[in-house]
Amino acid sequence: MTIRKNFIFDDEIVKYLKEIASKENITQTQVVKNLIQEKYEEISIEEKLEALNAFAGSGTGLYGNLTIQEIKANMDV
Repeated sequence: MTIRKNFIFDDEIVKYLKEIASKENITQTQVVKNLIQEKYEEISIEEKLEALNAFAGSGTGLYGNLTIQEIKANMDV
């Protein structure tokens, strides 16, 4: 499915867009699509890395800087 979107750009940005499209030998629409796709992939990778970093270490038995065994040893049970 293709959806038409209208954007408003400053004259300078329009000049850059035309120049990029000309040098890449692609349409201005394709320039915008490519840039959006690249940015989305960059953000997606960052989000996945953040999730991985949050998960990293969870299988080590560490809770903060303490192991489960240390926590149990310090409990009044």
